[in-house]
Amino acid sequence: MRINQNSLAINAYRNLSTNSVQLGKSLEKLSSGFRINRAADDAAGLVISQNLRAQIGGLRQATRNAQDGISVVQTAEGALNEVHSMLERMRSLAVQAANSGSNGATAREAAQAEITELKAEIGRIASSTEFGGVKLLDGTYGVKSASSTGADAAGSFAGAAGGNFTIDINGTGAVTVTDVATTGLSADEAAAALQDAINEALSDAGKVYAGDVSVRANVGDTETTFTIEVAGLQSGETFELGAAADASALEAKYGFGDVDGTAVEATAASGTGGRFQIGANEGDKLDVVIDSVSTTSLGIDSVDVVDGAETAITVLGDAISQVSELRGKLGASQNRFESIINNLQVATENLVASESRIRDTDMAAEMTNFTKNQILSQASTAMLAQANQVPQTVLQLLR
Repeated sequence: MRINQNSLAINAYRNLSTNSVQLGKSLEKLSSGFRINRAADDAAGLVISQNLRAQIGGLRQATRNAQDGISVVQTAEGALNEVHSMLERMRSLAVQAANSGSNGATAREAAQAEITELKAEIGRIASSTEFGGVKLLDGTYGVKSASSTGADAAGSFAGAAGGNFTIDINGTGAVTVTDVATTGLSADEAAAALQDAINEALSDAGKVYAGDVSVRANVGDTETTFTIEVAGLQSGETFELGAAADASALEAKYGFGDVDGTAVEATAASGTGGRFQIGANEGDKLDVVIDSVSTTSLGIDSVDVVDGAETAITVLGDAISQVSELRGKLGASQNRFESIINNLQVATENLVASESRIRDTDMAAEMTNFTKNQILSQASTAMLAQANQVPQTVLQLLR
């Protein structure tokens, strides 16, 4: 029997300390609602949970972005509705003026006066309709693709060997596009092969414009013209094509103009706005382009019902069709935005559920664990008291 070292009390104290720590953790989880309050609780779970949280935050913001897109489209479409009404009124006036059997010059001039005012209002709507300070109907909304054009003799797609070329978008660094097999392909098939090769090269290089390139073949009587377009470039930004190997082989095989081993610079894109981030990741975007509805673009600048009422009927009918087509495109864009929102909301719901399963406390299970730790803590305290009494039995030997 010893009194200097009470191993029973030390053991009871160790268990009491352990139980107290576990009890504290249970209290923390129950009070915070989180199973993971610090990385030490579940290091791997924390990493997964934080990634899911970032994705969820991005999806929620993307949902708001898509809702803003609907607002933009509705603003533009609402203005076009009024333009439609005015064009229909102008056409009615033209039909009236064409009825020369009952309308004299004075009546036709009165109709022309109203048409003149309606044209002025259409022009004002086209120039003043905006959302968030961005013009919507003047023809500048939505980035128009930059392009670079070259020519080659038709049917030469099975030409010289080599022909590797580089593409440098907005000075982000040249990316080499390896030789593309075009033997036996039609012009459109060759264009598609070039487009796929360019996008693959950009994607492999981690470029932000991967997937934005489109190649179009324009077949003429004596030559086929390839046009390369890159969506998303702002005004002043460009892309360049250059030969990575033999410039003459590149020109002969693909017809990218006067490629001399340095570069062929593209025409800069134009326009503002029009790009919506509709996902949580890079590249999840949707471009909306709204054509101009100025009197010039609608072709109604010179409408004259005094001397050309019948012609005016046709011109105004064409303008109505043009506006109808634009409104149809905007309606389709709104429907797409609504589908995007529905998809984002479902994805957000599922990710939130996944994150909750990893991060949140199962209150029923943790309450059971808390009760166990509470009982063990109380028992450890009682046993420590009992262990501290054991050395007192030594006194019985000293009496």
